[in-house]
Amino acid sequence: MALRRDPTARQLRLAVELRRLRDAAGLPAREAAALLGVSPAQISQIEAGLAGVSEKRLRRLAGHYVCTDEALIRSLVAMATDRTRGWWEQYRGVLPTPFLDLAELEHHAVSLREVQFLYIPGPLQTEDYARAVYSYRVPELPREEVELRVRHRMQRKVILERPDPTPYRAVIHEAALRVMVGNRAAARAQLTRLAELSEEEHIRVRVIPFELEGFAGAGSAMTYAEGAVPRLDTVVRDAPHGAAFIDSEAQLSAFRTLFRKVEAASIDPEHSRDFVHKLAKGL
Repeated sequence: MALRRDPTARQLRLAVELRRLRDAAGLPAREAAALLGVSPAQISQIEAGLAGVSEKRLRRLAGHYVCTDEALIRSLVAMATDRTRGWWEQYRGVLPTPFLDLAELEHHAVSLREVQFLYIPGPLQTEDYARAVYSYRVPELPREEVELRVRHRMQRKVILERPDPTPYRAVIHEAALRVMVGNRAAARAQLTRLAELSEEEHIRVRVIPFELEGFAGAGSAMTYAEGAVPRLDTVVRDAPHGAAFIDSEAQLSAFRTLFRKVEAASIDPEHSRDFVHKLAKGL
């Protein structure tokens, strides 16, 4: 089997989890290789995401690692045998890989939580708002590159519009609502659309107003993607060279706590919707 040249974030996550299981069992790679009748180099390739693993082999490894978490094993099997070629694949080689990885992560997430302080969350953006965001990039992007990114961002909305939409919870600071990204008309349309989306049963939007006392979490923007089991949750944060995918249990635990605190500091969804409507009318 040919080795992958550019494994996706999902393939890499499977590889990481298999390595974690082996490390937890205290077994060397050569023992895992002997169990499967392969070379230690092949185990290294599997644990680097460069090679796939069949359901049969994965279950043999899990049994040898004394993993008794059947829900986790089923989830890993689903990741290993998934042959989905989602809509994001049309952008492979055209957009940076993190764009594709984020779309794939959102597609498979059981639920999504987002905290934003400077911008409206991506899946809730209008086309004009997204275009204004990308047009302001430095170094400047060619027009065709801007339009490509806008089209990709608009397609990400499928997770909220499909027959089985992904539950989505967003906490947005008032600063993000007041920054006039684009012209006045675009800003008003964005706020109006945000208020409309917040009425959907599967979408919950909460606002943190400026007047809130004692709030100190303004540097904590993130996307939290819930996996099939808590161990497979992922946090995505902006980094200097693209999105950073975080999956260590200690960090995931910290971000769960952070989201709980930020959400608790916000106003309830109904009053948040009224807040957004009021801002839109003022433009």
